[in-house]
This record gives sequence, structure tokens and C-alpha cells, in this order.
Amino acid sequence: MAETNATTGTGEQASRPRKAGWKYIGPGIVVAATGVGAGDLVATLIAGSTFGYTLMWAAVIGCVVKISLAEAAGRWHLATGRTLFDGWRSLGSWTTVYFAIYVVLWGFIYGATAMSSSALPIVALFPDGPGLKFWAIVTGLIGLAFVWFNRYAVFEKVMTVLIGIMFVVVVYVAARVVPDVGASFAGLVPVLPDGSLLYTLGLIGGVGGTITMAAYGYWVNAKGWSNPSWMKVMRLDNRVAYITTGIFVVAMLIVGAELLHASQIALTSGDRGLIDLGKVLEDRFGTGTAKLFLVGFFATSFSSLIGVWHGVSLMFADFVERFRAPADPAEEHAGPAVVDRQQRSLPFRAYLLWLTFPPMTLLWLDEPFGLVIAYGVLGAFFMPFLALTLLWLLNSSRTPSQWRNGWLSNGMLALAGLLFVVLCVQQVRDLPW
Repeated sequence: MAETNATTGTGEQASRPRKAGWKYIGPGIVVAATGVGAGDLVATLIAGSTFGYTLMWAAVIGCVVKISLAEAAGRWHLATGRTLFDGWRSLGSWTTVYFAIYVVLWGFIYGATAMSSSALPIVALFPDGPGLKFWAIVTGLIGLAFVWFNRYAVFEKVMTVLIGIMFVVVVYVAARVVPDVGASFAGLVPVLPDGSLLYTLGLIGGVGGTITMAAYGYWVNAKGWSNPSWMKVMRLDNRVAYITTGIFVVAMLIVGAELLHASQIALTSGDRGLIDLGKVLEDRFGTGTAKLFLVGFFATSFSSLIGVWHGVSLMFADFVERFRAPADPAEEHAGPAVVDRQQRSLPFRAYLLWLTFPPMTLLWLDEPFGLVIAYGVLGAFFMPFLALTLLWLLNSSRTPSQWRNGWLSNGMLALAGLLFVVLCVQQVRDLPW
């Protein structure tokens, strides 16, 4: 599309930058940092420790799948001037019912998970200080205050620093264990060792794949990108972010393969597995490397916490706003002004409080059995819901013809939808019924 100063269909001035420069990068870094949590790192480490370099190809495919999903979400926002929830609402009232139930239940469980995950490395760094519950509450309150009093620009800068710490630490640790370059390249050839199918699917679909992928379009608007003139910039931003995530995942596979696979060291499942890795690193490389890794662990967990506190609260605010307002073709164009208003809205702040305070009760109480099952079922259904609804929206008249899916986008979204349906079925089967 040629550079233009004409107004868009929404009446906004098209302000296309001269080129998709690096200085514009931001929302993709935010969504990538939010999507990669401590649990994802453990899953990747376990895949590496179990199968060595064999599943390296799955990490690459996973990176491509996430690029396709995030690009589709960003393209919808820019091409239509409508938010993702506005698009979902156009598909029928069932999307409203599903999202309402999901976002409330998911937020309750995730709040406790994020606070505990952020507290674990602090407790490991300061073993003589307060315990896990204290630090979990502190990290939750810091996240609440940070998102409550700051707008997107500051939020993006802090997230960029955190993902920078994550990236440097993990790549440094991977370099310290001295990767086997030949085996790494051999791992790019798709093979499925016995018993590796679920690990493979999880590696492709799990790392960086959460509800926050749906928040990407909202962060694109918050950045000031609000019409198709920013499409090339958004695509560069998205690719840089998920290629960075891909390098991150490969580095963790290398650590698992070199440090754990050869020594047959097993990690504890869940976030505590990273504490086990810290101890292995201390034995192998000394206290300094172990403490540096724990700092990276904290950056990983806390970036996910504040990313969800901001992104999902923004989605909830948009959900409430769209639910209250009747459908209107002339409604306000999605853009930075809308996002700024939503960040100051009562629903945004109410969801922030919901993510922070009710989940603190789970730090003392065992999660109710029925709640665990409901959360697992809803959580398993979200990623196929996202992939398949984007496939629907971007092939319909809701999207301007020039920005509808081509064969490559359709193929990648269909592949993502199929992958996440299989993962969904497996996750539901694995629940403690």
C-alpha cells in the first residue's frame, strides 16, 4: 500500500511511518514477555531433559504458530478499527457468555499462581527472610500499584527491561552449558521418539500461548497504531517478539538437554522445578550463576504477572463496555484514546482488584476440587476458541477484503486450531476427575 496522508474510513488521519523501523517495536515484546511464564520454562526444560535435542523442530514450529496467531489478532484491530471482543460479539451471544465465565474464573486462579511464581525466586534468593505467602502478597500488591498508576508507555518500557533480563540470563546459561551444535541442527529434522507426542504438542502450543495473545491487538492500539497504515510495523513487531521467544525456548531446551538429560536429573513439576535447576546450576557453575538464574526466573514470572494485570484487565474493560453498549456501526474507532479511557475505567480497576485480592485466599487454602476442574476445562478451550474465531472473523465480510486471510494465514490458523483442539482434549482427559 502506498504511503498516504489521506483519512481512513474512521475519519482518523492515516499516519504511516516511512518504514517499519526498530524504534516502533513494543507491543509484541509485551505479549511475548507476558505469555512466557515459569511453568512454560519448566515444561521446556523437561522436554529437553527427556528427549535431548530431538524436539528442537517443535520449538521452531511453535514460534511460527504464535507469530500467525498474534499477527491475526493485530490485523483484525488495525484493519477493522474494532476490538477483538467487538468481533467476538458479532459472532453471537455465546461468545459473551463464554468469555464472561472464563475471565472471572481464570483470573481467580491465575492471580494466586502468578503471585506464588513471582515469590518463589525471591524466597530462594533470600532464604532467611519472610516466607512464600508474604512475598506472594507483596508482588501482587506491587503489580496492582504499578498497573493502577501507570499508562501503557511506562508499562511497555518496564516489560522490555524484564524480557531483556530474561533473554540475557537464559542465553547466558545456555552458553555456559556448551551446546552441542551438531545435535542442535539435527534436532531441526522432525522426528517423534516413543512417548514424545504430548511433549511435542505441548512444546508447539504451550510456550507463549495464553489469553494474553488475545490482548495483543489492545496493546497495538495502546501504542497508537489504530489503522491499516501501521500493518507493516505491527508485523515486524510481532515477528521480532516471537523470534526472540523462539531463541528463548531453544536456549531452555539446550539447558535441559546438556545439563539435565546427560545427568538424568529430574525436575519437580510446576514452577518449583526452576528452584531445582538453580541448585543444579550452583553445583555446576557456582553461586553467582545460580543467583543470576534466579533473577531471570523472577523477571520471567513478574513480567507475566504485570502483563496479565494490564492486558486482561484491558480486555475485561472492553468486554464490559461492549456488553453495555448496543451494536452501532458508527461507534468509536478503537485507538489510543479508547484504550486510555478504558485504563481509567471502573471495570479495568475492578478486574485489577479481582486478580489481586480474592486469589490471596488460595495462598492459605487448597484450591476447591470443582474449581480446579472448571478452570482446567475453560483454560483448555481458550486457545482453540481464539484460533478458530480469528479464522472465522478474518474470512468474513467483517474484515475489509484486502486484509482478509490468504492461503498461508488460513493454513496456519487452521493448523493452530487443530493443534489446540488436540491439546484441549488431552488436558481435559488429564484433569483429576
